[in-house]
Amino acid sequence: MQIGEVAARTELSLRTIRHYEETGLVIPSARSQGGFRLYTESDVARLMVVRRMKPLGFTLDQMRDLLQAIDCLDAAEPPAPEESEELLERVRAYERAATARVADLRVQLERAEDFAATLRGRLERSAPAAT
Repeated sequence: MQIGEVAARTELSLRTIRHYEETGLVIPSARSQGGFRLYTESDVARLMVVRRMKPLGFTLDQMRDLLQAIDCLDAAEPPAPEESEELLERVRAYERAATARVADLRVQLERAEDFAATLRGRLERSAPAAT
C-alpha cells in the first residue's frame, strides 16, 4: 500500500511517517516503479507500535530498541535460547515501563477530570437563576 493509505490506517501524518523512515524506525518494504513508497501489513504494525509508544513518552531510541528486539524474536531463524531470554527481558522491561506510564496517565486524567468538574460546579453556582 502507498503512504497515503498507511497514513489513513495509522492516523499518522505523511510527514510523521517520513520522519520515522528517516530515523530508521520503519522502512518501506518496496518502492513502485514510479518511486512511491510501498508498505506491507508488517510495516503498518511497526508504525502502530511506534504510534502507541509515542504518547507514553518513549524516545525514538527506545522505540528502535524495542522494534529491534521484536524483529530478532520474530526472525525466521530463531535466536539462541540465551539470546531469546535476553530479548524477552527487554520486551518485558518495556511492558513494565508502559504499564507504569499508563498508571501515571490515569492519575493525570483523574486530576484533569476533577479540575473540569470543579470549574463546572463553579459555573453552575455563578449562573443566573432561571426564572
